[in-house]
Amino acid sequence: MAKIIIDNRTTLPLKDVLTFVHSVVSAGRISDNGKAYCYLTAFEHMGKVFHVAADLNKKSDKFTIYEKS
Repeated sequence: MAKIIIDNRTTLPLKDVLTFVHSVVSAGRISDNGKAYCYLTAFEHMGKVFHVAADLNKKSDKFTIYEKS
């Protein structure tokens, strides 16, 4: 069973953050020859751009969400 860590560095509600992460996970492991989720995905939401950065750890996947400055 996989463990997912979500680090929300925005003021977005959890619902929006989970939608972004779901989109990245749904696309599958497409980076590092199919071993990792897309390293960086951008989303436009409410007139702003948000990034989801994915990191593959030994026992988990970590998704960090932040607003592009």
